[in-house]
Amino acid sequence: MPSPLAVLRGIGAFLSNLNLVEQLGFSLYHVGMAIFLSFLIGSILALIPYYFPVFRFAIHQRFGAFLGSFSGVGWALLAGMWFGINSISVIFAISAVLIPFALINLSSGLNNLDFELMEMGQSFSRNKIRKLRKIVLPLLYPYVFATIRLMFGVAWKVTLAAELFGGNSGLGYVINLARQDYDTTTIFVILFLIIFFVYCTERFFFKPIQTRFDEYAKI
Repeated sequence: MPSPLAVLRGIGAFLSNLNLVEQLGFSLYHVGMAIFLSFLIGSILALIPYYFPVFRFAIHQRFGAFLGSFSGVGWALLAGMWFGINSISVIFAISAVLIPFALINLSSGLNNLDFELMEMGQSFSRNKIRKLRKIVLPLLYPYVFATIRLMFGVAWKVTLAAELFGGNSGLGYVINLARQDYDTTTIFVILFLIIFFVYCTERFFFKPIQTRFDEYAKI
């Protein structure tokens, strides 16, 4: 076990090493792309049964249940077998884990839309695209924000495992190299940096936005 002083020194050495900082950038790229793709796919999957109820059972009871029960390590191993050891495997594994969160949260939002507003929109226009853009999406903003906030925290929990098993870049890849060299200081440094980054993002980005949503809700 490295001492706290050794970890602090390791943090300084890590941040002053451009190659290691680049690996941090790769992890940020993996997380960002995975959140974008999983949110897009999850949104589409949530909207399909909303507008076409015949698909509700297949998407929620079968496809969504399957994705929600499959482990992140399993996706990482499968992605490595299918796509090789690269960023595509990492992004695929993270996205597969995040899709159920988007599907469940956005489906809940769609099921709890204000009935009176939807009825009013129906009286003004029967164009489904227009109602989606003018009424449905604005009503879903709190659910969209909550979904992205949740996915961001979960993504970092999955990223290390995905990069460890199927990546050739990123912080998980650095941890794999450090593990082979028994370099526990580097492992603790990376874990500390991830915790610090996620905390700062939650504290100074997501929380102020949540506060504004709460203030609007009281008006």
